[in-house]
Amino acid sequence: MRKEIKPEKKTIGEYIQKNSKFVIPDYQRPYSWKIEQCEKLWQDIVEYIENKDKDDDQYFFGTVIINCNLDETELQLIDGQQRTTTFLLLLKALLMKINEKIETIKIDPKSETLCDGLKGLRKDLLVMLYKVKSGEYSLSPSEKDDEIYKNFNLLETNSINENKNYKNELSNILKAKNYDEALNIAYKIPFKQKDNKYTNYFRNFKYFYQKVDGLDASLLNLYTDNILNKCEIIEIKSWDVDQAIKMFNSLNSAGLPLNDSDIISSLLYAEAGNNAESFKNSWIDLKMQLEDLNKKGIVNLDSILMQHMYYNRSKDGNVDSTTPGLRNYFTRIKPSLLKEPIELCNELDNIVDIWEKVSRYPITQVLFKFNENFKLFLASYFYRFKNEDLLEDKMKIIIECMLRLFTVLEIVETGYSSSKFKTFLFKEESKLVDGNITEQEIKADFDKHIRENWVKDDIKKDIEYYDKNSLVYLNEYLFAEEFNKNKKDDEKIYFELGDSFDIEHIMPQSGKNHPAIRNDANIDSVEEFNSVVNKLGNKIILESKINRGIGNEWFRTKVTTNIAEKTGYINSCYPIAKKLVEKYKDISKPYWTKEDIETATKKASERITKFIFGEE
Repeated sequence: MRKEIKPEKKTIGEYIQKNSKFVIPDYQRPYSWKIEQCEKLWQDIVEYIENKDKDDDQYFFGTVIINCNLDETELQLIDGQQRTTTFLLLLKALLMKINEKIETIKIDPKSETLCDGLKGLRKDLLVMLYKVKSGEYSLSPSEKDDEIYKNFNLLETNSINENKNYKNELSNILKAKNYDEALNIAYKIPFKQKDNKYTNYFRNFKYFYQKVDGLDASLLNLYTDNILNKCEIIEIKSWDVDQAIKMFNSLNSAGLPLNDSDIISSLLYAEAGNNAESFKNSWIDLKMQLEDLNKKGIVNLDSILMQHMYYNRSKDGNVDSTTPGLRNYFTRIKPSLLKEPIELCNELDNIVDIWEKVSRYPITQVLFKFNENFKLFLASYFYRFKNEDLLEDKMKIIIECMLRLFTVLEIVETGYSSSKFKTFLFKEESKLVDGNITEQEIKADFDKHIRENWVKDDIKKDIEYYDKNSLVYLNEYLFAEEFNKNKKDDEKIYFELGDSFDIEHIMPQSGKNHPAIRNDANIDSVEEFNSVVNKLGNKIILESKINRGIGNEWFRTKVTTNIAEKTGYINSCYPIAKKLVEKYKDISKPYWTKEDIETATKKASERITKFIFGEE
């Protein structure tokens, strides 16, 4: 009878301290963690140790999936190879440094207890890494250590994907008596220089050794104790390799840099208990739904969890714009959110459904071209609705408020972190989550905030000098809205960004015809050309296929004809291109001049300024 899978929380010390051996199966990929991942791991450890305020606080590093043989003497790492290997390198660096401290620390009444603590940790590490028994080691470094280290056999690498020259690297490091010995026997990659000549194994070991080298005896004691006894993983054992691999594919932290969502999904899975299978299926569905949204740059799993944190902080009345880390919030500040895994999954699923629907609105497509922090606050408003009850008219009021404020952010020199943006939004978020406060009340707050903090004429002037691209999308959207007022449905221009589009310079930036085009535009010098070519009035949105077909052609060619087998503005569905065709189609030799650019820029500036200040 097949044993049941059972997730189990274990400290790093409990996880490593086994009478069995870890085995990396032949189909596994090579050890691939680099310094960047080790830095993230170390920073997480430091942040946890420095910020924990309760003796029973634990810190979670994710899930490990193991396939066991019947007597559990060999534990195949289905998921967790990268983390397990990295932890062994970290623990070896700690052991080496503890040995050095024990040998050099000056014993006096004040340091005796500290020294005893280091000796106790030395013993724990020897038992953990080398399976020594009582009497086989001494509390202080001794000649016995050489023999103990040479017997390291805790992890065996069978991966056929690992470079054959690297397979003994981990073992050699763990067998070394000190850092210099590990350095001397480290494999050197031919034709590489400096640290690049070393494998990931040694470079990561060196990184950890240098980090712990900076700790005094007291901090070394504190860090080692916390890493062994306060940092946890969730170990999932299976006795069926197919079952283990299916589990890996479901949770799939894949040994990549540990994301906050990996940790949170692990904790939710453990919390689900008897409902673990139901949770797993819900979580898989959620991740699958997010795949397409992530590809489009809308939301991913970590951002959805971050939005959930913002919502809950605001709901609890917290308007502090200094936010905790996502993992810290869910595991330490408000772990109660993880107590109902399936309910949480359903809440996140509803928000994802709303993002999927709202992302199709033209106004939202434009908003995505601005600073993405708007998502954190807009999502808080989403929690008012069930997906099936979503009202587009109400939603567009709030989206428009966000777009107006983030348009100002795009224009002015003040950054998002200033009180005019971030602080205001954090305060306003408490209203966004409150279903008793109307959209019109929220709009009034945005109106007042914008009018009190910015001067209309200053904003208009800034837009006239604007030379980036985000406002091009907004101008195109507002142009269509302006045109469509009082028009019948069959007369309206429909605006949608679509999947494949470019920013088109009406007067080209470059090309073989450039001098003649510049002459046609009444531009005398290159300097003058550079001052106007990137202005808002010279840019429109155009389908990528059309844009690449017309290249750097003359304006008269772009606007009045089909170009051989290619296409011009006449084939575009975008509003301004269509209106340019309508305006110039009957002119035999139309030109796009400096004066046209200036005129179009001023119109765009007036249009956008009115929008920002909420004027009809």
